[in-house]
Amino acid sequence: MPSSAAELVDLLDLETIDLNLFRGKQPHTKMQRVFGGQVAAQALVAAARTAPERMQVHSMHSYFLRPGDTAVPIVYDVERVRDGRSFATRRVLARQHGRPIYALTASFQVDEEGLEHQDAMPQVPSPEEAFDVSAAMRSAEDTERREEWLREWSALELRHAGDSRPGGALADGEHPAVVRYWIKVADRLPDQVLLHRAALTYVSDMTLLGATLVPHGLHPSSRGVQAASLDHTVWFHKPHRADEWLLYDQTSPVAAGGRGLALGRLFTQDGRLVASVAQEGLIRPRPDLV
Repeated sequence: MPSSAAELVDLLDLETIDLNLFRGKQPHTKMQRVFGGQVAAQALVAAARTAPERMQVHSMHSYFLRPGDTAVPIVYDVERVRDGRSFATRRVLARQHGRPIYALTASFQVDEEGLEHQDAMPQVPSPEEAFDVSAAMRSAEDTERREEWLREWSALELRHAGDSRPGGALADGEHPAVVRYWIKVADRLPDQVLLHRAALTYVSDMTLLGATLVPHGLHPSSRGVQAASLDHTVWFHKPHRADEWLLYDQTSPVAAGGRGLALGRLFTQDGRLVASVAQEGLIRPRPDLV
């Protein structure tokens, strides 16, 4: 994964190989499969490259079809479904080894004024008061964990602002699965709307599936759990910067059938709700992996 904001920007700069056809590079990684946020963000960039310049993406809906191979580039094939006066629609199929690994539908819209309302941001510790996950991982005594964080995730800053585990600050009996993080890209990004929306897409997949496992005292890398993202949706509501703190408020209203549903809301520090996210993931118990 990218180890700096500059590497993240480079990762999201796709190569045009033909009309409506793009190629995304791979970062240096030891992960067994492509990070879902990476393929989602690259696919979004591919779709946007073909959209009218006057429009910005406002929603994206996608499915993870196969694990991505980290050793080869990903090819993104864009279909121009519709171009209207206010909205445009694109479909993207990401392929490796001649097979689809990810499918995206994205909708773009011209900027408009209209009616507005939003939920209030939850009361949480500030980023300065929240537990600094990034700093803890950078100084971890476990050399393997420390080096993995530096290699895979050091382009991001992450701070834990509470969860609903038994005894956790957010445990209330009514909502069994709640977790909150402050998150941002660690260094300044260029002033490009698409880049910030793609970067938000990238980070939105980082912790969301974990919300479905909070009531069970587990996380996606726990032994005895087979975990994988199945689909991913993002709605972009308002302008934002991915290099400034965003509160990622995550809940999981239900888990059943070996799957968990997670919902997320991203707020700026001044309380603006700028994006909403939904994801269903596989959280299959696997006693044979214990």
